Amino acid sequence: MYVATTTVSILGGTGEDAFGDEADGSTVLASEISASLVESTRTAREPVTGTPRIVRTHICRIPPGTDVDENKRIKDEKTGEIYIVVAVTKNSNPFLAQPL
Repeated sequence: MYVATTTVSILGGTGEDAFGDEADGSTVLASEISASLVESTRTAREPVTGTPRIVRTHICRIPPGTDVDENKRIKDEKTGEIYIVVAVTKNSNPFLAQPL
């Protein structure tokens, strides 16, 4: 179970940029999906200098059955921010349907 903090759209497809290279498309595959989008941070150090860096990531929980994979992107409909999908996992619970 999760508490929705926003609504998102799933973006997919590809197109061409001005140079003829493949670019991410902006085709909306699904919209107005309730989701929990939470920022997470961690500190990492550069291997050579040891300089600390803050790495920001986001975790998005969406309803089960939503068609999303690593080839799609997620757009926060409230802020307009677009996020790439790095990994998709599904929690296993034999009693309740789990979010993606």
